[in-house]
Amino acid sequence: MYLPQMLDVLQGTQVLVGSQDASEHGSGAFTGEIAASMLDELGVNYVIVGHSERRSLFAESDQRVAAKFTAVAQAQLTPILCVGETEEEREAGQTEAVVQRQLSAVFDVADKGLWQNAVIAYEPVWAIGTGRTATPEMAQAVHKTIRDMLTEALGEDSAQQVRLLYGGSVKPDNAKALFEQNDIDGGLVGGASLKAEDFMAIVAAAEE
Repeated sequence: MYLPQMLDVLQGTQVLVGSQDASEHGSGAFTGEIAASMLDELGVNYVIVGHSERRSLFAESDQRVAAKFTAVAQAQLTPILCVGETEEEREAGQTEAVVQRQLSAVFDVADKGLWQNAVIAYEPVWAIGTGRTATPEMAQAVHKTIRDMLTEALGEDSAQQVRLLYGGSVKPDNAKALFEQNDIDGGLVGGASLKAEDFMAIVAAAEE
């Protein structure tokens, strides 16, 4: 809703703007939906797809998330694909299986070329907004699984080009340790981004 205002404020800076969602439909009778092409015309660069709240509150299936990923990438925007498990799934030892299922749905429909500028964010649902976070080692283990899947599907060179973010209560006091992991390229920051001081501390940790 405030994307045009954000774009105006950030004009002339190096800060890029993203949308929290986009429709999987490019056109048609889908009242209220916003197509990726419309976001592109505004000047938006990134679009989050598959956020845990969209999956749980709006019942978005893996297949619908995959369709949104494809629509966003085809519009020449950068999709930020969110994957992650619930607390119940983690306790049942299903973390890897859940992430693999969510990723496989996208691999099934998205051509290799659509992954060129893609970003994947691992966000354990049990850590979002709770103050709890995966340890750096726990997060790295899942990120390694994701990187291995990318390598198998796209080849090693292309897999290394996909940026992997960790999302799940990223804070100034844990950002550095998370970002030091081999397969964690940055963070999908939630609550901490609402406090300028905290957010800038996380940015500084990413730049180290």
